[in-house]
Amino acid sequence: MIKVKNLNSSSRKTKKVIKEAFAELMHEKRELANISVTELSKRADITRSAFYTHYDSIYEVAQDIQNETLSVLTSNINDIHNLEDFNNYIDQIIEYLKGNETIYSLLLTSDEPLLFANHLNILINKSIHQFLESNNQKEYIMKLTFYVDGCTNLVIKYFRQEINYSLDEISIFLKEMFKKLFF
Repeated sequence: MIKVKNLNSSSRKTKKVIKEAFAELMHEKRELANISVTELSKRADITRSAFYTHYDSIYEVAQDIQNETLSVLTSNINDIHNLEDFNNYIDQIIEYLKGNETIYSLLLTSDEPLLFANHLNILINKSIHQFLESNNQKEYIMKLTFYVDGCTNLVIKYFRQEINYSLDEISIFLKEMFKKLFF
């Protein structure tokens, strides 16, 4: 089946509605296997045909959310050359999270997405490790692993409402900790 490749405004809106409905159902059902295309289509107020225009399965929706998140988190890593670049990188991530706060708040209440968070941690660490190794900065790898794991857990706790800080406060903290660890 050919999926929409060049997303127009309508297609982007439909995908966003599908992702939001998916997040709501993940929050309610707690497991991916408990969600059907019919149920998701009804929740998103779209036809099954509209769903299949964009995705082949429920699992593909989950994969799309994972890929989008990973893309946002890793897209500018190689552009970080100084503290100002890093601070801009954190600002971009925080803005993305704010724009998708409802989806992540719903998704991260079940345990299944925590497996994704672990996978995401591994991929981010691998990407950053490769960057550091290619720049002969191996001494930072352990510090960076500690930092990335801590950041991921802090953001997850925020979305699970286990801590009482705003994303802006978390952003400030992440920047301060990075500065302390690496500068």
